[in-house]
Amino acid sequence: MKNPKQFPPFSVPSGADKTRLPSRHTTLGPERAPHRSFLYAMGLSAREIAQPFVGVVTTWNEAAPCNIALSRQAQAVKKGVVATGGTPREFTTITVTDGIAMGHAGMKASLVSREVIADSVELSVRGHCYDALVGLAGCDKTLPGLMMAMLRLNVPSVFLYGGSILPGRFRGKDVTVLDVFEAVGAHAAGTMTDADLAEVETVACPSAGSCGGQYTANSMAYVSEAIGLALPGSASTPAPYESRDRFADASGRAVMALLERDLRPRDIVTRQALENAAAVVAATGGSTNAALHLPAMANEAGIAFDIFDVAAVFRRTPLIANLKPGGRYLAKDVHEIGGVPVVLKALLDGGFLHGDCLTVTGRSLADNLAGVGIPENQDVVVPTARAVSPTGGLVVLEGNLAPEGAIVKVAGLRTLIFSGPARVFDTEEDAFAAVMQKRYQSGEVLVIRYEGPRGGPGMREMLSTTSVIYGQGMGEKVALITDGRFSGATRGLCVGHIGPEAAVGGPIALIENGDVIEIDAVRGTLSVRLDPEVMAARRERWQPRRHAFQSGALWRYAQTVGPAGKGAVTHPGAAAEEHVYADI
Repeated sequence: MKNPKQFPPFSVPSGADKTRLPSRHTTLGPERAPHRSFLYAMGLSAREIAQPFVGVVTTWNEAAPCNIALSRQAQAVKKGVVATGGTPREFTTITVTDGIAMGHAGMKASLVSREVIADSVELSVRGHCYDALVGLAGCDKTLPGLMMAMLRLNVPSVFLYGGSILPGRFRGKDVTVLDVFEAVGAHAAGTMTDADLAEVETVACPSAGSCGGQYTANSMAYVSEAIGLALPGSASTPAPYESRDRFADASGRAVMALLERDLRPRDIVTRQALENAAAVVAATGGSTNAALHLPAMANEAGIAFDIFDVAAVFRRTPLIANLKPGGRYLAKDVHEIGGVPVVLKALLDGGFLHGDCLTVTGRSLADNLAGVGIPENQDVVVPTARAVSPTGGLVVLEGNLAPEGAIVKVAGLRTLIFSGPARVFDTEEDAFAAVMQKRYQSGEVLVIRYEGPRGGPGMREMLSTTSVIYGQGMGEKVALITDGRFSGATRGLCVGHIGPEAAVGGPIALIENGDVIEIDAVRGTLSVRLDPEVMAARRERWQPRRHAFQSGALWRYAQTVGPAGKGAVTHPGAAAEEHVYADI
């Protein structure tokens, strides 16, 4: 692959020509005197006004531990910007934290928040004419949301993950919030006492940071390094460690170097870089949500990269990490053996990455990894020659039940082929109630529909339901399929993202109780055992189902969102744009 630009090694910039930057519209010339008066009001000097403006955006809030440490890290980013001749301007955007939104109607806001984050950052940067961007995120949708905004705006940008939570300890073993979700099922099954449930909920999350397994937040954090938008090693240091500040300071310095060289996100995020990102998700048994977020990020760069493109990378990439939920270890364990660069080095040495892709260091991915080794005498991450599995931890399925695709995480699963009668639910609430009351049987396939991007609206995660099933000891005895999605913490034979979704008349809308569903994660198929004539007759009788959200943000999202297989995006992306913000 040839890159459109070549850049010298990383160095501190000597300065930038403000006349070519977006902030000239708010700071240069006599006609901008009113604008400058606002800047003086905030204590800026004439020199600071004359320097490039760097937006420092965080998803800091007091909603959950995922984001609580971001404000402190942002201050270190700002120091790095100031030290290299820039003027940082801090702002925040929203987050919806999945762990708290899970299991009720609040989860409908989660995927929608990804679009709101990207839109709000775009509007903040456009409105104030910032020249570059550093984004700090902690929770599941905040990571892709900020990276999508960077690609959309295409100003020089650096992404920084806020870090993972430390593990809790319960009965002598490391635990995460997943153990609490599964404890709910054990409690409902009568195998866990009230006292034990109360204890595990108080010890599972002992610090700031995102959920510690290879769930969505850590999966997308690994993506940030693999795709080239984050500094090497920045994604794996736990949130409570103040050593994160050196990555924050370095990110501020790095964005100024990118600004001087005019190295932009779309120079970095190519199709090959997207393939690298998909590879690191597969290699670590990461979240199925990556199959939503990578196509959405590609859309912002004008690159066609859908769920089947993701699937092709998943098929050819070995599983080399032993991480929860399918394995034994947590993000902290990866940090202790050298972090994400160790994963990337193992993949590069095995021939599973495009090493010539550019990164925010100004160097190639291969150059960044030149001095990295894979530690011996550990099984957290192994060389590809000793892979846990020859193919990645995720599989995309296709068949008469999912013409537009579906996805399942297979890392750690013993059962990859399953068939059984359907037990159908039209809402997650109905399914959860049935599971809690044990109104289902071993060998069944639970079907949860009308939970897709448009039908939900919002494409909810189903962790509460899947965790209770596992907690009841039924995780390997039933399967679950949905046009909604799953938390990265979900385990078991759980198939999500089925498309077309029920709300638009997809085949999942036509299933009836007792229909035999066949799942084959070896061959990559998902089908219902029905004659085409029967399906056609049911389609004639099918009527759309009206959802209850007929105003507000969820209504607006349902009007614009596209299919899950293409990322559940809400606008045409860079392929249709007539101008790029960075060039205004």
